[in-house]
Amino acid sequence: MFRNLSFARQILPLAALIGVVFAAYLIVFGLPDRSTSEPAEQPPKATGELAGAPRVAGAGIVEPASEVIDIGSALSGLVTDVRVRPGDRVGKGAVLFTVDARAARASLDQAEAAINEARAAISEAAAAQTTARQQLDLYRKLSDPAAVSRAEVICAEGEDAAAASRLGLARARLAVARSAAAAARTEIERLLIRAPIAGEILAVNIRPGEFVATQGGSSQPFIQMGETNPLHVRVDIDENEVARVALGEPAMISPRGAAEVQIKATFVRAEPQVVPKRSLTNSAAERVDVRVLQLIYALPASDAFRVGQQIDAFIPAKPVSAKQGG
Repeated sequence: MFRNLSFARQILPLAALIGVVFAAYLIVFGLPDRSTSEPAEQPPKATGELAGAPRVAGAGIVEPASEVIDIGSALSGLVTDVRVRPGDRVGKGAVLFTVDARAARASLDQAEAAINEARAAISEAAAAQTTARQQLDLYRKLSDPAAVSRAEVICAEGEDAAAASRLGLARARLAVARSAAAAARTEIERLLIRAPIAGEILAVNIRPGEFVATQGGSSQPFIQMGETNPLHVRVDIDENEVARVALGEPAMISPRGAAEVQIKATFVRAEPQVVPKRSLTNSAAERVDVRVLQLIYALPASDAFRVGQQIDAFIPAKPVSAKQGG
């Protein structure tokens, strides 16, 4: 039977048929899925009044109205208490955390003891001076010069001078002790880290028992806070587009990836300098070797934005005059 098989007439057509069937299978089941679907993130787009109007687009980041304030410590030491958590609102001067103040309190106790000692010395010297002067006045008022010897008068004068000297020294020691006590109280106060403004706690990067150093420590701020009522957005405008921006006009702000959310933000100010771009969107087509003008806008109360969130902004452009258009 195998001798009667013909390669050209039987085997080759069968192989070709198998190849066609396999190719058809690959075409039907092996091609990638080309069906369309809604994107996971909506690309930024202008809507409403700016949809068909001249506009300038920019990317930015949400920040507190006060900008982010990094809280540090004036003195190194062991953290004994942290009194805030992220999300807390605090008033100006509220204690955020405390640093071990035992050494400073010991210095204060020593200074207060020195103050008490100096006061006692002042009282003793003042009493001695009063007694010496009374004795000297008594000698000087005697009508008979022979009633007391010259030596007794000289002794009374010496006691008066010595008491005056001791009184001056005691007063000087009191001033030094008071200065030391004031320095200790100042150091204790500096170990209570307080809020410089009223605002919201954004991050807490320390825990009780950790050591905070003023130099050579962690590059991370101990606490971050800022005034988040209202929130601001810092929008970067490419320096090539700066001349087109209509400064003072409101901007339409959208959270990154949520183009359907459009919030009108009020113009606050333009920074005086054009600076290198620092806020990056991680887009593959993004240029990083550019300089930008930073525009600040105030957001209305909304749950759509958080500090540090990236946003897309559309700002009205200046109208093109007929002369410019020609």
